[in-house]
Amino acid sequence: MYFAALLARTEDGWKASDTELDDVETLSDLTDLARDASVDEDTVLVFIEQEDAWFGVVRVDGEEDPRIYVSNASAAARSSYGEILLTDELLGREPGAEDTIAALEELVGLDGTEDDEPEAPDNHNADTDDDGPDADVVPAGPLGDTGVLSDLGLPEAELLMLRTDALAEIADALGAAEVLETVR
Repeated sequence: MYFAALLARTEDGWKASDTELDDVETLSDLTDLARDASVDEDTVLVFIEQEDAWFGVVRVDGEEDPRIYVSNASAAARSSYGEILLTDELLGREPGAEDTIAALEELVGLDGTEDDEPEAPDNHNADTDDDGPDADVVPAGPLGDTGVLSDLGLPEAELLMLRTDALAEIADALGAAEVLETVR
C-alpha cells in the first residue's frame, strides 16, 4: 500500500495535495508534477511511502535539479515507485550502464563458450546467487541527500532516525502536520 502527497510551500504556509503516481514513470515526470504544484517556483516536497518498508522525499526548488532521499534503498528497489527515485546518479553508477551491459551480453552471447564448443558445466553455487540485477549495486539503508530538509526544520540526524510514521513526523517538523493529515 502506497501513499503519495505533495507539499507546496506558499507565503501562507504549506499546502498539501494527495497525488496519483499511476502516470509517473520517471523522476522527470515526478519533478514536472511537483513543479506544476509549485507556487511562484517555491519549494515543493513529494512524499512517497510504502507502509513501513520505506519512504522517499523529493525536493524541487524552482528549476533546480531535484534532491532525493530514500530511507531504505534496497526496499525501494523492489518497488515500482521506489525505482523512480533510485536513479543511476543516486546509485553512483554510469547512466545506462546496466542496459548497455545487458545488450552486449545478449549480442555477444557471453556464456563463456565459442560457437562450436560445448557449454561448460554450471559450477555456480546457489549460495552465491545475488537477489537480482541490482543486489550488489543498491545498498541497504538510507540513500541520497540527508540534508534535504535541514533548512526546513528537520536536521540530518533526525531524518536518519525516522522509521515508522515518518511522513507525519517530517510534516510535524515542517509545521505542516495538519495540512498533510487532510490528504492522508
